[in-house]
Amino acid sequence: MTYNEAFMQRAIELSGTALGIAGTEPFGAVVVRDGRIVGEGLNHSLAHFDPTSHGEVEAIRDACRKLSTVDLSGAEMYTSCEPCPMCVATMEVAGISALYYAASMSQTGEAFEGLTKTHRHPIDVDRLRSQAGALVGDRLIPSQQHLDRQASDILVAWATARKSNG
Repeated sequence: MTYNEAFMQRAIELSGTALGIAGTEPFGAVVVRDGRIVGEGLNHSLAHFDPTSHGEVEAIRDACRKLSTVDLSGAEMYTSCEPCPMCVATMEVAGISALYYAASMSQTGEAFEGLTKTHRHPIDVDRLRSQAGALVGDRLIPSQQHLDRQASDILVAWATARKSNG
């Protein structure tokens, strides 16, 4: 995998479109496979009332739809800013093989210093990192498990049906 400046320029160009589009934030990303852009994304969290609508997640969604797959193994992510833990988790699930980013998390924090919580910034990235990787019993959000047998029975039935179908 080799860095290609044209793809980074496109991610930054996408982030710049947020300067003129209400409800967007300046986080752009592109997914590249086999030397071509297969997905693009811009943060639309405020416009869509969707806290998961980060540029990287949107680029992955776009690539998966266009390629009719959820497996992006071998694809690369170019993004205008270092991805948050949620985006990194999404990249892992999708199979993104390489990451290239422009602004660091600390540069973003400096730029966004003083923004109100209306814009959901600054996000406490350290807390997000610690909580995303913690076991359920160690997380700050209280959790309880209920009806696990019923849910597990459905999981087993679903997996069994797929195992027998090859």
